[in-house]
Amino acid sequence: MTRHEGKTVAAVAVGGGIGAVARYAAATWWPAAPDAFPWTTLVVNAAGCAAIGVLMVLVTEVRTVHPLVRPFLGTGVLGGFTTFSTYAVDIERLVRGGHARTGLAYLALTLIAALLAVWAAAWTTRRVAAARIGAGRRA
Repeated sequence: MTRHEGKTVAAVAVGGGIGAVARYAAATWWPAAPDAFPWTTLVVNAAGCAAIGVLMVLVTEVRTVHPLVRPFLGTGVLGGFTTFSTYAVDIERLVRGGHARTGLAYLALTLIAALLAVWAAAWTTRRVAAARIGAGRRA
């Protein structure tokens, strides 16, 4: 492993720890009953996808940032915050508990919410950035 790769791995690891703690805190503050719709995980995943949409536009289209920003925030913090594994476990728990319709609704709603969140956040960030750049040129 090169020195640069080691720094990237460390940035992802530290960011991932921060994101995972934030996700755990959300689940602790807003727990879902075993047979209830897992709103916390859905909201965490949608919010994380929205943040990824903003981040990716900012670091790839708007600003030049340090090379470790994207691995730390994107892969690390937001990757640790969002959770496919809990999503899958929630679906299995609902289906095994006799709530197959709720599980399927959760499966579809999370997918739709995550895709819409990343798209809307990226679209909005591009518009805001373009407006600010345009305003800066006029000043």
